[in-house]
Amino acid sequence: MTTPALLPLSGRRIPPLNLGPPSFPHHRATLRLSEKFILLLILSAFITLCFGAFFFLPDSSKHKRFDLGLEDVLIPHVDAGKGAKHSGIFLIHGPDEHRHREEEERLRNKIRADHEKALEEAKEKLKKSREEIRAEIQTEKNKVVQEMKIREKKPLPAVPIPNLIGTHGGDPEDNDLREKREKIKEMMKHAWDNYRIYGWGHNELRPIARKGHSTNIFGTSQMGATIVDALDTLYIMGLHDEFRDGQKWIENNLDFSVNSEVSVFEVNIRFIGGLLAAYYLSGEEIFKIKAVQLAEKLLPAFNTPTGIPWAMVNLKSGVGRNWGWASAGSSILAEFGTLHMEFVHLSYLTGNPIYYKKVMHIRKLLQKMDRPNGLYPNYLNPRTGRWGQYHTSVGGLGDSFYEYLLKAWLMSDKTDHEARKMYDDAVEAIEKHLIRKSRGGLTFIGEWKNGHLEKKMGHLACFAGGMFVLGADGSRMDKAGHYLELGAEIARTCHESYDRTALKLGPESFKFDGAVEAVAVRQAEKYYILRPEVIETYWYLWRFTHDPRYREWGWEAALAIEKYCRVSGGFSGVKDVYSSTPTHDDVQQSFFLAETLNFPGNNIPQDGRGEQQYQGLRVLQCAHLGPGEPSARGPD
Repeated sequence: MTTPALLPLSGRRIPPLNLGPPSFPHHRATLRLSEKFILLLILSAFITLCFGAFFFLPDSSKHKRFDLGLEDVLIPHVDAGKGAKHSGIFLIHGPDEHRHREEEERLRNKIRADHEKALEEAKEKLKKSREEIRAEIQTEKNKVVQEMKIREKKPLPAVPIPNLIGTHGGDPEDNDLREKREKIKEMMKHAWDNYRIYGWGHNELRPIARKGHSTNIFGTSQMGATIVDALDTLYIMGLHDEFRDGQKWIENNLDFSVNSEVSVFEVNIRFIGGLLAAYYLSGEEIFKIKAVQLAEKLLPAFNTPTGIPWAMVNLKSGVGRNWGWASAGSSILAEFGTLHMEFVHLSYLTGNPIYYKKVMHIRKLLQKMDRPNGLYPNYLNPRTGRWGQYHTSVGGLGDSFYEYLLKAWLMSDKTDHEARKMYDDAVEAIEKHLIRKSRGGLTFIGEWKNGHLEKKMGHLACFAGGMFVLGADGSRMDKAGHYLELGAEIARTCHESYDRTALKLGPESFKFDGAVEAVAVRQAEKYYILRPEVIETYWYLWRFTHDPRYREWGWEAALAIEKYCRVSGGFSGVKDVYSSTPTHDDVQQSFFLAETLNFPGNNIPQDGRGEQQYQGLRVLQCAHLGPGEPSARGPD
């Protein structure tokens, strides 16, 4: 018996390609309801199989796991009774002999129930028309909007405002000091008034083009970053009419329900920090309300496998992501490490512990991680909980993380010993691996990159001189004198970076390589964008030592800014500090009003306690403001 042919004789040879109309009949482009249901059953069975494999296949005991529902994130395997938080509970992902059969059965039942529920929901959906489904979606959207409105209208609990030290001082008796302080105040007025005329409501100002300016850190929306950032400086300087103008704009125009992707770090320090500072200074509830509204918009950024927040978040959708240039999709130490103070204050003001828990979760995770040479790398992957590139700096990408550790300790009235220990450990590693002295005798802080020290210091790292001085009291082994001296050496180095330029303003970064010391080499590093860090260090050194040189250095910097950065429409950064005829970058940064102009004025007041108008107000410098306490003050 011969095998029957698979094709008729006429079909065994492939016919020539026919480019005419197809000879086959037209088939349906859609599936029947019964066919859809069969496909859904197959898909559900496949999902059930995958979940079963995920939960019940053997797991390697060498691996750590994420327990996202607990306070501890990266934890080793433990037996019940040997470190487990609750007796009678076993970890599911441990060796076979430690698996709890009842727990496995409970998980199986849960998977079955979820599977059956999903099938029932799918059946119901398939019975509805497209219009009915759209109507349901719209109803859910409206419900969410109404819930948000109710939550926003819910009054926040009344809490006592901390007693701020020295916010109502008098004028200096010395005529020279009084004139200098009035000059700083006039510079602030020039910056603010021109922003008020040409950039009102925009994030920043282009003082030469005389129009608004913004960058991607603020997204696509105009949220008045300069207004919010400058509020505390306006209040401290006694510019109360300007302060009220800013308050009115915030009440009527500041809206965070916008489809805009913003930097979590930047809007935290500039907006939440600025709003909280204004609230503590003035007691006006609107600032507290707006700060809480924004904080709620930032919370979705923490929805990562590790709880380390994304760098960017969309204020409307809550979708987060990291910068494309960051090491392998990592979050940045200075960004997720510079949320602590604002979020602790938010929990204090609202009674809602979620903000405190978010930042403490970050701290607990960092404490569990190994650190190469005791140093914190600048990059941490929020998906895996592993460090990215081994790059450590006290300047950009790392700076304010260390500052916030110290100030968290101060803010707690020196009771947050955990923060102090992390700070002390970090500073010891920084001293050992990053701080060096040049051939010319200048102490600098380099950057650790992949196992070697790069002898380059950034303008941002110059804040560390003030940090070392602020942290001297309470240091280990009674090394207060050592850290006062170290802070003074860093201040001298940063002053040299200013003094060795044509404009007497410092470059973005400077090298210590051979004969080159405290000088920028690359053209891309020669710019000055109105940064405050060097003047900030002068302020701390003046407050803690009362050495007049630091007051003079601060005044020199203010005069250089006035001479080379002032334009008719405000103040602008310059592109080359080594050129005697500088080119302006045409940007008046919001932090220029919030910080840079604040510090020279801080060096001007008289020394008496009753006249220390600014004393205690920069304990939380990046955060703008927090409860001042005697432990944070310099000597009387």
